[in-house]
Amino acid sequence: MKARLALPALAATVAAVLAGGGYLAVSDRAPKADQGRSPVPADAPGSANSAEAAPNERGPAAESVRPAGDPFGAVTTLAAGRPTRLRVAAIGIDTPLETLGLGADGALQPPKTFATAGWYADGTAPGDTGPAVIAGHVDSKAGPAVFYRLRDLKAGDRIDVVRGGRIVRFTVTSSRWYPKSDFPTREVYGPTPDRQLRLITCGGVFDRSLRSYRDNLVVYAVAG
Repeated sequence: MKARLALPALAATVAAVLAGGGYLAVSDRAPKADQGRSPVPADAPGSANSAEAAPNERGPAAESVRPAGDPFGAVTTLAAGRPTRLRVAAIGIDTPLETLGLGADGALQPPKTFATAGWYADGTAPGDTGPAVIAGHVDSKAGPAVFYRLRDLKAGDRIDVVRGGRIVRFTVTSSRWYPKSDFPTREVYGPTPDRQLRLITCGGVFDRSLRSYRDNLVVYAVAG
């Protein structure tokens, strides 16, 4: 079941997606590259499931180096390729990442399984400038799903995304609840001057008539 949200201020459609009584978030059509996002390379390899990072992968983190002749400046060596894994030690998450896109109706397609999160591949890749988005189910008829404990994250908690064999590190800054009927698309998906991440799931009151939760939980994080 899919429920659309009308936001007249935006040309893009926004959709809330329900999968099996659990989750899903809201999404916007990806802005063009000149609107502050770094698009995913067209030659990015395969699907998320075909080239998963091994569970024990612990690649090097992106490092900062000082440019020659500038003792105060720093240039960050960015990760490349597509993200393959998400780890959030504070709440016990260690999951491969599916690749998520928009369906023909403009709705963000949910992860195929309740135990796996997915990244919005038509937007910013984690570690690039802009707001990267990773979404996951909160639960299912069988019980808790991958983002069930997302509500327990606190400012200062660490989030690691494995991308191209490197670990891109983020730090949680805040968590916010939004009604699906009034989701702040610009705030969540709009351009940012730095590298940011949003983790999104559903929650709040479960509306049995719609078979969907009424709210979305968004966890905000910044690189570093």
